[in-house]
Amino acid sequence: MFSKEDYTFMWRAINLAKTRKGLTHPNPTVGCVIVKGGKIVGEGVHRRAGMPHAEVEALKRAGRNAEGATVYVTLEPCAHYGRTPPCSLALLRAKVKRVVVATTDPNPKVAGKGIEILREGGVKVDVGLLEEEAKKLNEDFFWWITNKTPFAVLKIAQTLDGFIATPDGSSKWITSEGSRRVVHLLRCQSSAILVGVGTVLKDNPRLTVRSVPCERQPLRVILDTHLKTPLEAHITDTSEAPTLIFTASDDWERIGAFEHKGVEVIRIPAEGGLLDLREVLRILGEKEVVSLLVEGGAKVFGAFLRERLFNKLYTFIAPKVFGSGISPFEGLGVKNPNLAEVLKLEKLTRVGDDILAEYYPRWGFPEKAQ
Repeated sequence: MFSKEDYTFMWRAINLAKTRKGLTHPNPTVGCVIVKGGKIVGEGVHRRAGMPHAEVEALKRAGRNAEGATVYVTLEPCAHYGRTPPCSLALLRAKVKRVVVATTDPNPKVAGKGIEILREGGVKVDVGLLEEEAKKLNEDFFWWITNKTPFAVLKIAQTLDGFIATPDGSSKWITSEGSRRVVHLLRCQSSAILVGVGTVLKDNPRLTVRSVPCERQPLRVILDTHLKTPLEAHITDTSEAPTLIFTASDDWERIGAFEHKGVEVIRIPAEGGLLDLREVLRILGEKEVVSLLVEGGAKVFGAFLRERLFNKLYTFIAPKVFGSGISPFEGLGVKNPNLAEVLKLEKLTRVGDDILAEYYPRWGFPEKAQ
């Protein structure tokens, strides 16, 4: 069904889309290549929400050469009026001959309608080329649009013997500079970064993207049941990045002080000192947080693992040995499962002197949340 040429140009479209990973939220990341006579006559990528989609950018560059051409696009062209007009209609107006789609769009507003419009308009449409790669590219969007909650990614940096900190809580720079750059890239690709108040009190982090170029700073989310975050903490400087604190506190004077600094504070229920994570994810989903990077600490990691509220796990393993310390899984408590039954290793990558292990939960993706 698909030729070698088809694969070549779809890979080009996928690689184009990768350059904008995370920067288009709440929209998916999409790349498009237009080919005529075996040569690329136009290509485009969706840059950010509200800007032209990849197909429109590619058509603009192709001009009149688009007529009779073949279009390779990583996601089904949209069929509805949102922030921009439908791409399927733009392709029809350009009189393209064939459209090759990597994967259909799970958005109910599209979900096959874009393909149907093109076929009814006389365009030959082929679907499914490099489908798995295209779905992986937009795994966060697929989850969010289907479940209305963020695609939650846990990030752990640990020693060879499995500790994220020494017994006294010291944890700075466990991993190499190369691993820290990868973490900042993950931050750039995420809609939001989440930590518990313990991390704020211990490390006073900025939770911003600094080690790699990034066009915007993700939302910083703090889980702080009793509102212990210091008013002078780095994360309260909203000139650097927006900040949202979830709390169960009814200290309205203190809440007002945070809000005066531009920090959004949302009160939600807590049980046993722990905030309701499902409510956190529900609210973040409503705020169009597509991808959530969870950076700690141990109690937060444990809660996400215990409640099966994560979609991916990155573990950076440094060639260091502490002998004793704080485990990233201490927060699992009495429900501690056999992690081998929960996690499925996807890939191992060398990052300088460190190893990066990527895991998915064994209950699968992109199924409905449990």
